[in-house]
Amino acid sequence: MHHEIDLADVPRLTRDDGLCAWAAQDGARAWADGTAVAVAAPGLSLRDRLVVHGERDALVPLVRAVFDEIGATYRPLGAPELVRALGDGIDGLAVLGEFAWMERRAGEAATATGEGRKDAEWLEPADDAHIAALIDDVFPDSYARPGVPGVLRWAGIRGADGRPAAVAAEAWSAPEMGFLSGVAVDRTARGAGLGRRVCGFLVDAILAERGRVGLMVDDWNAPAERLYRKLGFTYRRLAAAAMTQPG
Repeated sequence: MHHEIDLADVPRLTRDDGLCAWAAQDGARAWADGTAVAVAAPGLSLRDRLVVHGERDALVPLVRAVFDEIGATYRPLGAPELVRALGDGIDGLAVLGEFAWMERRAGEAATATGEGRKDAEWLEPADDAHIAALIDDVFPDSYARPGVPGVLRWAGIRGADGRPAAVAAEAWSAPEMGFLSGVAVDRTARGAGLGRRVCGFLVDAILAERGRVGLMVDDWNAPAERLYRKLGFTYRRLAAAAMTQPG
């Protein structure tokens, strides 16, 4: 029988799973049924997400019950085999696709060192228009943008004109799991290592404050995946699903 659990119990019940830790932040709710856990986080990275973990035979009835309680607008997110099982077991739930979750913990070694990060800095509200223009140009699908709820701060490296030539955001972070998003480098500045340096600066800050940092990366973005691996991130597959007829 499923039951609602305290968010503080999520790490123990999920073996300290980083994705679940990210979802179990203020405003979230969680449920368990034996080895299955579901964490519902409204507005997490601009989506109502239902992070799932555990044994799939128990997870299908658990997610059905959670949908009955909170509504089926929440999108399941988790290991591909779990999300596919939910798609097979719940009418109207369709798998949207696969991508990756990457994560790093404080104290884990990285291939790339901190050398050269001195040119990265925290950006100010006065930089927001330039950040937005850069993202519109090189990363129009980015969820993180200046002024979007949950986007906490921006790091950047300025070009010769004083405007941000490379940026990265901390957004939608949980107390013990930060989240990296909105990484963009000006087309004229690529190949100089600006992306590595601005990400390294932000990752170091998040790790010092929260202990862990995660991000999501699409399959097509192999250069980004290589960069994050050099910064010490581990890789795991994810899938997401959504109801085709929510309600």
